[in-house]
Amino acid sequence: MYRVSVRQDIIAQHYLTVPDPGPEGERHSHAFTVEVELTGPELDEYGYLVDIDDVKSALDATLARYRDETMNDLPEFEGKNPSIERFAREVCGRFVDAAELTQPTHLSVRIWEDDVASATYETDL
Repeated sequence: MYRVSVRQDIIAQHYLTVPDPGPEGERHSHAFTVEVELTGPELDEYGYLVDIDDVKSALDATLARYRDETMNDLPEFEGKNPSIERFAREVCGRFVDAAELTQPTHLSVRIWEDDVASATYETDL
């Protein structure tokens, strides 16, 4: 099985909408690190699972929606707590739409909100 991953940093804001969120209930920023990992059993005719430059471009296009934005103000989070888990799922779906993926069979999106905490969403392609 082959694996290729790409990381990119962004700054975005949110505030949690759960009962008693403490300071997380106030609008605040995170310097998120977003990592996409693509997995598949076969390489293409050039020996690639994916073209890394294409993955970088698709990830950049995906993250442009969230860069310097408040997640709570975006339609995909309307009425929902903008948790890091939900954020990972949204990025995953938008990345699939932005990328042209033929070889990979699995995608994982991991988002770090700081040096110690992350959440991952995975899907088969």
